[in-house]
Amino acid sequence: MAALRPLVKPKIVKKGTKKFIQHQSDRFVKIKWNWWKPRGIDKRVHRRFKGQILMSNIGYGSNKKTKHMLPNGFHKFLVHNVKELEVLLMCNKSYCAEIPHNISSNNHKVIVERAAQLAIQSHQSQCQAAQ
Repeated sequence: MAALRPLVKPKIVKKGTKKFIQHQSDRFVKIKWNWWKPRGIDKRVHRRFKGQILMSNIGYGSNKKTKHMLPNGFHKFLVHNVKELEVLLMCNKSYCAEIPHNISSNNHKVIVERAAQLAIQSHQSQCQAAQ
């Protein structure tokens, strides 16, 4: 069977892939690197001085239509059993089935076969467990 194509496949633009790190997390071990907005009135980063760490803002966000979209143009939907595949029957042009890692190989094969019968794109149909 030929691979299913999505209904629309817009060009996915990744605006910024760089992680925002917390101010001075590179200098001190006690400061974690996870982003934390600097709120002090004297902070250089908060005042947006030139050459400082950039603060995250809404302009770095992805396009709503392409957010969480896979490179093949589909959105992922977790499928734990064969019955959950029926949810994707009406929207098989925009969503593809993704089988979690904790599903047994036997169930994995059954889900992949049933997805092929229902013309539903399976995200990991070529993985090790399916063969």
